Amino acid sequence: MSKRLENFIKNNTDEFDDLEPGNDLWTKIEAKLPATEVQLPKREAKTFTLGFVMRVAALIIVVMAIGFVCYIKTEKHDHTNTRDIANAISPEYAKQQAHYVSLVETKRTELRTLAKNDPQLYKEFSGELAKMDSTYKKLNKDLVTSPDQESVLRAMIRNLQIQTEVLNQQLNVIEQFNQSKKQQKDHEIKNI
Repeated sequence: MSKRLENFIKNNTDEFDDLEPGNDLWTKIEAKLPATEVQLPKREAKTFTLGFVMRVAALIIVVMAIGFVCYIKTEKHDHTNTRDIANAISPEYAKQQAHYVSLVETKRTELRTLAKNDPQLYKEFSGELAKMDSTYKKLNKDLVTSPDQESVLRAMIRNLQIQTEVLNQQLNVIEQFNQSKKQQKDHEIKNI
């Protein structure tokens, strides 16, 4: 059947071509169009005034400041909440925790000041401390919801003790490194 259709189309091609537009069609269309071209108004590129940019920048600063204040309040609330829970569980544990938190902060500050001479070493030490600190923060969150809060509090105190030990070791390494550097310089000066 498809062969018959093809033959029919081939034999009657002239009859199908009568539906094509004439050669003068485009000339007739152009004659009907208006003689002048209508120009569409060009859209101007949007520019921002300095006042607009300053308002947007001020808005961004205000939003960031509000976010920062909320973050600080949340952090303070978390520490206060932990202290309150620790006091409720055991005042002795609360004192230990406060002592170790203070000790860890002091050691970290000391490590930062000593590590200015060797930032690469400080970076390695910071990585280890960051892992322990994230564990402490996880325990801190678990303290609120845990049914065995005393065990979590003991784990938090143990984490702080380990952080203190690690910080002491890191400080000793840095001091020994600095002393060996100093001895090398002294030895070089004597040889000169």
